[in-house]
Amino acid sequence: MEKIALITDSSCDLPEEIINKYNIHVLPLRIIFQDGDYRDRVDITPEEFYRRLNTEMASTSMPSVGETWELFENLKKQGYTHVLAILISGGLSGTLRMVESLKEKTAELGLKLKTIDSKALSLGLGFLVMHAGELLKKNIPLQDIITKVESLVEETKVYFVLKTLEYLKKGGRIGLVEGTIGDILDIKPIISINKDGIYYSIAKVRGRNRSLNKIIDIAKEAIGNRKVFLAVMHGDALEEAQYIMEKLKEAKLNIVESFIGQTTASMAAHTGPGLVGITFCPV
Repeated sequence: MEKIALITDSSCDLPEEIINKYNIHVLPLRIIFQDGDYRDRVDITPEEFYRRLNTEMASTSMPSVGETWELFENLKKQGYTHVLAILISGGLSGTLRMVESLKEKTAELGLKLKTIDSKALSLGLGFLVMHAGELLKKNIPLQDIITKVESLVEETKVYFVLKTLEYLKKGGRIGLVEGTIGDILDIKPIISINKDGIYYSIAKVRGRNRSLNKIIDIAKEAIGNRKVFLAVMHGDALEEAQYIMEKLKEAKLNIVESFIGQTTASMAAHTGPGLVGITFCPV
């Protein structure tokens, strides 16, 4: 009998009730301040992170190899035979490569490891994990789950706008987003993730309010008539996130489940305060 463990990382932004519902194992990314490092969602909350961001910059690193291996050992002790790890875009983090580097050792341990590059983060990643969790609860064979999730990767979209590109530039995550004259002219790029899993600009508008309305239009057009899971995520910008969700619901989109949430510290370290984003995944 197969016993399949579902793993993701803390950038998934899934609420605790969803993590518990599907028995998802979460590898914490690391948040690094001057006084040491903190495990995302374990040692530091988004609220605590933003308070500290007022006085110092932070960086991030992938989950530790030791903590990851310890998880695999515990899964083996619990009788698991297979591990499905759906992780943050390999173009944005070394987490996927780190987990894949343990594949040979996990095989020696007696676990078959399959990794999927979500080409996403936040609830773009989280929704893929939710799909896998639901299929696991229905006892769907592992290969069928993998096929389904991989087919959804290309259709899952993440769009966001920032108050400043400063954090993306300093964190080395700027990707293909033009980050030079934008702040001077108040040009706000609408940022998404391309097929290689890195950030790029899909549109540019002048001013914050126009950027929020543009991201709504882009998401509405991309969703069309499809049934979707939908989330509006924010970085210490709740009122703007609520405004966007209200406009999306007014558009009578075919939303099966929706969330408004604050991004975890591992994303906020690279985007800073003021992020507002929309992500959706077809059902």
